[in-house]
This record gives sequence, structure tokens and C-alpha cells, in this order.
Amino acid sequence: MHRLIPFLALLWLLPASAQNALPSLAAADAQARQERGDIVLVDIRQPEEWRQTGVAEGAVRISMGHPEGGEGFLRDLLAAVGDDRDAPVVLICRTGNRTSQVVPALQQWGFSRVYHIPEGMLGSQFGPGWIRSGLPVEDCSAC
Repeated sequence: MHRLIPFLALLWLLPASAQNALPSLAAADAQARQERGDIVLVDIRQPEEWRQTGVAEGAVRISMGHPEGGEGFLRDLLAAVGDDRDAPVVLICRTGNRTSQVVPALQQWGFSRVYHIPEGMLGSQFGPGWIRSGLPVEDCSAC
């Protein structure tokens, strides 16, 4: 594997105002697609956040604050998509800010179909969020 650009350094390159320009899905659309098996939904929040709110039902938990940094995050994401960088991946975080920063990093790493949920789990200016929309959440108190 080629040397990775330091993951966290990429997170500050994209202003939050650029969220609308990124490939995105509304929470309800992502949930429907995930339920059909059309996407891999990835929650990139921290484990303490997973414990506080639960996790979107069926989401893979890969914290962007991976203990092994960007290489660990990328390794776990590739495992979740069967090493297929063309697999449709949808990222969710608390309010869409972090996912808007991770999408461009994944695009630079060769992911061709990566999206984010700009409203996140808790809602933002882009929508009510996964939880307030009444979408299914799995308990993660032991995460």
C-alpha cells in the first residue's frame, strides 16, 4: 500500500460551508438504501458518542479517531467494503461536519462512490438528523 497522506491533516482542508457541494444523502434516503443493501453505512464518530446516542441500525462503526490513525481507518473501511473502493459508502457523524471533511480524504484515497449525511445523527441546518427523523437506532452501550 502506498504511503497515506496523514489523515487528520486532510480534515482541515475543506470548509464546512462546502458540505452542499459534496455527494450526500438525506438520513431517510440513506436508511432506505442501507436497508436494501445498496450501501455500506459507516458511523465515524467516537465510541463515547456511539454509547450516548446509539448507532444507526446496520451501520459499521469505524471511528475517524482510529487508534492506528489514518492507516487503521482505511484498513477497517476497506475490510467493510470487501476491498472495493468503488463500493457505495455513506458516512454519518453527529451533525455532518466531520463527514464533510472525511469524504474528500476518501476520494483522494481512490474511493469513487463516497457520500455523507449532512444532517448527521443529531440534526443540523441540513435536516433533522437520523434520531429526530425516527430512524432505527441500535443500542451501543457496550461499544
